Amino acid sequence: MTALAAPATLPPAFMHDESGSVRFWVLTEGGQYVGATISKQTLHYSFRGDISGSDALATYAANREVIDAAVRRPVAAGAIQTVILRERHVPGPTRLTE
Repeated sequence: MTALAAPATLPPAFMHDESGSVRFWVLTEGGQYVGATISKQTLHYSFRGDISGSDALATYAANREVIDAAVRRPVAAGAIQTVILRERHVPGPTRLTE
């Protein structure tokens, strides 16, 4: 299988209202783009985003480095489909302890 040429820039992250998730792309160590998603609940519990998801894109952007690293781990282990992040995947720096 031949890899397609990657676009010059990543498509912008967006809020997918139907699923309550932010959908985004991550450039892997191998130079491929992988689609990923993180729910507003995960953003809330891991990064103290608003539970309503009203600040989901801003919370994602503020924690993008940690979130993107969490996507790269399963890809490095062989995942080839969209990566769906859960709370256990993103040990956020401001994780709630309640």
